[in-house]
Amino acid sequence: MRVVTIADMRISANRGDVLITYALGSCLGITAYDPVARVGGLLHLMLPDSNIDSAKAAQNPYMFVDTGVPELFLQCYKAGARRERIIVTAAGGSCTHGKEDDDYFQIGKRNFVMLKKLLWQNSLLLKAYDVGGSISRTMSLDIGTGIVTLKSNGVSKIL
Repeated sequence: MRVVTIADMRISANRGDVLITYALGSCLGITAYDPVARVGGLLHLMLPDSNIDSAKAAQNPYMFVDTGVPELFLQCYKAGARRERIIVTAAGGSCTHGKEDDDYFQIGKRNFVMLKKLLWQNSLLLKAYDVGGSISRTMSLDIGTGIVTLKSNGVSKIL
């Protein structure tokens, strides 16, 4: 297991690796995977837009959707993935402190909207996603198989 922490990313072409990130609340976990090259990456980002702090974005692009997602794809391509084969999944984006109506900043929802916008602008689609609600999720990507697993409240499922 290779752990991806908050505002972090890991890329792997090692078929024995499993990339995992914990405690996806309003944060988003995003995987990119090429099933032919067996190259994949997992990104755990916090906020939608780097314009709120360009210095932090320059220091750590994995903190923001608009800077982290392009870096995820770029690093996957450098490791041998091909754009036309890439499979993208996402999880998280929840409101973990009450009802969505009480979530003034709506960070989780805004993270997911920014992700969809970036993917749309680049003619990429989400294969699967599990976002929203009020739960925390653990997300993993098995590099050997491409299987993305989510775990929440003790229940695991394949995304």
